[in-house]
Amino acid sequence: MPSILANQIHLEYETFGDPAHPSVLLIMGLYMQMLGWPEAFCQQLADQGFHVIRFDNRDTGLSDKFHGMQTQPIWRMWLLQRLGLQLSSPYTLHDMALDAVGLLDALDISTAHVVGASMGGAIGQILAAQHANRVRSFTSIMSFSGDPRIRIGDPRILLSFMNRPRTPEAVLQNAVRFWQMIDSPNNRIPDEELRQRVQSAFERSFYPQGFRRHLAAILASGDRSALLRQIRVPTLVLHGKDDRLVYPDGGRDTASKIPDARFHLIEGMGHLLPPNRYTAISRMIAQHAQEADARYQERRLQHHIRYPF
Repeated sequence: MPSILANQIHLEYETFGDPAHPSVLLIMGLYMQMLGWPEAFCQQLADQGFHVIRFDNRDTGLSDKFHGMQTQPIWRMWLLQRLGLQLSSPYTLHDMALDAVGLLDALDISTAHVVGASMGGAIGQILAAQHANRVRSFTSIMSFSGDPRIRIGDPRILLSFMNRPRTPEAVLQNAVRFWQMIDSPNNRIPDEELRQRVQSAFERSFYPQGFRRHLAAILASGDRSALLRQIRVPTLVLHGKDDRLVYPDGGRDTASKIPDARFHLIEGMGHLLPPNRYTAISRMIAQHAQEADARYQERRLQHHIRYPF
């Protein structure tokens, strides 16, 4: 996988499909490497006529790490956020959105269909609102608005963020347990497959320090409700019916605040992309992107007819 300089940092990325086709930029969530977008899923999108790009966010995978940049303890970050007090962070989701813009610049891509999952959906919201000229369409998956009035998820799962296992094997076991908790109880990915996924990710890059900085970026970025109301690009909001890390109300709230956004609840999905839903989800994304492109071309044609000079 190649690395490229974007927004003054090196980002690791990978592409699928024909570069001449419309681009789809996939943005992954909290502490997740680009592997969170499985190769089979990316290839399905590419097979539907898209040039697909997945990448490691800063502080994950093989992208640049922000060594030595400290955050407050997780419990203190949660407390400050709940009290509505200012929270300092080495960087914010807005900085991470600029990483995505920088990646498009470096790859000489003027516009892309943006798809974000969880924290990646929040980053995509910022792109769609503040960099709309770079976004052809937006798909938000299992994400949220940051509105503190919306109950975000199961407190027992959120409290698991406080766990600090000491050995590599304990870290692996803790990660597997966490993935089991956020998976759909009605459509579970087999335990051995989950363990293999986590093991592969750890073998590629093990950097737990990035988790706390990602979490700080989310909490420091606050409520994006006003930003969502500025979004004018065609938007599709997808959410798992069984999501317990970000309850479906997080998706409904997101869709309600974005003008003309469409909301779709997916049976048998928690806070992971289930393999037996890859086809359905990739088709929804592809159809949404194709419809957005068709509307854009129609507007261009109308504009040309009305203003031929």
